[in-house]
Amino acid sequence: MNINADFDKRASAHAADTPWVASPMAGVDRRMLDRIGGEVARATTIVRFAPGSAFSPHVHTGGEEFLVLEGVFQDEHGDFPVGSYIRNPPQSSHTPASAPGCTIFVKLWQFDLADRTHVRTETTDGAYTQTAKGVETLPLFHDDHEDVVMERWAPGAQVTLDAPDGLEVLVLDGDFNEGGETFAPQSWLRLPQDACSTAQAGPDGAKVWIKRGHLKTTPSAPKV
Repeated sequence: MNINADFDKRASAHAADTPWVASPMAGVDRRMLDRIGGEVARATTIVRFAPGSAFSPHVHTGGEEFLVLEGVFQDEHGDFPVGSYIRNPPQSSHTPASAPGCTIFVKLWQFDLADRTHVRTETTDGAYTQTAKGVETLPLFHDDHEDVVMERWAPGAQVTLDAPDGLEVLVLDGDFNEGGETFAPQSWLRLPQDACSTAQAGPDGAKVWIKRGHLKTTPSAPKV
């Protein structure tokens, strides 16, 4: 399965226009944003757990990164409310579930396979710092492979999206316009290497999750 699999091109997806697709587990549905592969895939996805749903125990051979957008995600390691940012490195395992239901943004098979760093950050408690005019930034993760942050853009702010090694943006609150498209909550934008664009925040500003630098090499399907 290939979805937005040409990483040399700009790609976008909007929640209102992206259908839910059933997963192999009852009560767990997905909006596929980009994907290379079948059920084992290099994938960027919004996943919705119905109340009381669960996945069977599994190992994340290629690592898993997720951000809780709605509700409470749960596994044997704890409860993860809205704003929780988690990195489960390659070879980690868990049993995902949600008693109250939840929606999460997930990226699979996108880690350095030697990475063994676990990250759990409650972003609602984070301290933002101003990094540019109209932009406040909360660092989430940084290594030689990628840089992950959350940003708050002031109402009407003009924000440069410079992507020498690729860039992805997910809208959490508010909205922005880029390339003639309006990106509302749970809208997603990916820019390829060497792209540069400008986003303008809407009248209420925008809160976004951003990953940079992770598309230095062309992604491929997992080798399993």
